[in-house]
Amino acid sequence: MAIHLQNFRALRAGRHMVVCAAALILSACSTVGVLNALAPVDKISMHQGVAYEAGPRHQLDIYAPAAKDTHGAGGVPVVVFFYGGGWTSGDRSIYRFLGAALAARGVMVVVPDYRLYPEVKFPAYMYDAAAAVAWTRAHAAEFGGDPGRIFIMGHSAGGQIAGLLALNDDYLKSVGLSPADLAGMIGLAGPYDFLPLTNPVYKVIFGPEDQWPKSQPITYANAHAPPMLLVTGSSDDTVSPGNTQRLSARLRGLGDSVDVKVYPHIGHVTLMGAFSSQLAFLAPVRDDVLAFIAARTATASR
Repeated sequence: MAIHLQNFRALRAGRHMVVCAAALILSACSTVGVLNALAPVDKISMHQGVAYEAGPRHQLDIYAPAAKDTHGAGGVPVVVFFYGGGWTSGDRSIYRFLGAALAARGVMVVVPDYRLYPEVKFPAYMYDAAAAVAWTRAHAAEFGGDPGRIFIMGHSAGGQIAGLLALNDDYLKSVGLSPADLAGMIGLAGPYDFLPLTNPVYKVIFGPEDQWPKSQPITYANAHAPPMLLVTGSSDDTVSPGNTQRLSARLRGLGDSVDVKVYPHIGHVTLMGAFSSQLAFLAPVRDDVLAFIAARTATASR
């Protein structure tokens, strides 16, 4: 019995060490390169550097299931993914592992770049995001996607972008759409309620203090928002899991539909790494996202 207990403790310690190691190595660009190199290629088609508006930061990459894997005349579900980077950094090329992982499982993924600080401040990048969604709706069918089943998904700062698109109709309205045109929103460790601002750079990005509430998705929580899946890691020390808990509580209090997943011992970066097959053992985030998309797609088809 003692031997079994020692083995259990060793396994538990080993898992903790793997998670810690993954958090460290995923912070290096070289590891992202490895995940991208190992991403599936035989079941997907890729289209890189497609312009959705004029300008170098207005291009997107598309990862679509291979033609033989698309089902139904209406096409496959579509995810528009907004990456993080603190509104100051990020590049669509980093996320091939995510796009390929979902495309290989029947979901078309669009990863747009958007303008960053210091080129722009809030809310300029929100209009980039809205334009990318509008482009996707107009062109999804050309790549096998269903324009009637578009989900938006964002990690970290991208979660704020996705949250605002889903909750504040001003942005999508600017491109002739509304949150009602979205099949759902998926937030990955997003900052939805992060006031007061203390970072000097963020104070510049989000302008005068009396304007800060406009940058908070929770400000616009309402009972008619698209269905949401909000996920986070309990060990996230970059964006507090409290953001997810507070927004979900507000939405549920208003009667809106929201699913929440909190993964134990998972941090901010490992949450993203778990989309890859090599690190999927860390957390079932990929399966949970796919299940959410499948459930919402089934609901919409009834």
